[in-house]
Amino acid sequence: MGKNIEYFTPTTLYDFQKEISKSSNPVTPFNLVNKINLIPILFSFCLSPLLLHAVEVAGFTFTPPTEWKSSPPTSNMRKAQFEAPCSTNEKAEVTFFHFGSTGAGGIQANVDRWMKQFEDPQGKVVETEKIADVSVTFAQAHGTFLSGRPFGAKTPKPGYAMIAAIIDGSAGSIFVKMTGPKTAVDENTEALKKMVLGSVKK
Repeated sequence: MGKNIEYFTPTTLYDFQKEISKSSNPVTPFNLVNKINLIPILFSFCLSPLLLHAVEVAGFTFTPPTEWKSSPPTSNMRKAQFEAPCSTNEKAEVTFFHFGSTGAGGIQANVDRWMKQFEDPQGKVVETEKIADVSVTFAQAHGTFLSGRPFGAKTPKPGYAMIAAIIDGSAGSIFVKMTGPKTAVDENTEALKKMVLGSVKK
């Protein structure tokens, strides 16, 4: 081919396709390049959308589902922000926070604060598990959500739900929180848990 393809780029892919088209045996293009060299090309091509979608916070790498759409954080306190769609075309908001080694208070204080964001929280569940010496706490509730800034006016939103995770990292707690219409949160709950636990197991 005149060059050894080792990494996938638009240029090398274009050259590869051009060489195939000039081959006298285009049906079997593997005679043009060692099969082993194709493995990293195909592997990087398949992984690239996931890697571009990844979020790193305080040493932990999160890989959200590709269906989640990244959006600009609406606050400088947010490290990242996503919209999680569902079957009813509603969307839940997913936010990532990290305030350093001493910021934002303890785990219980944050769980209590989140529960108070509902008028009368229903279905409250708080669970903690330990993975590789890292504690991960999940908190869930649903009901009428009081949307608004901590010390500002609140807008009641009935039929909302929340699932949030706290990773007790060495550089301080990382908070991942999803809120939105209950259907959207319910349909994306397992995806959030998988993403959070995956970041700890890496």
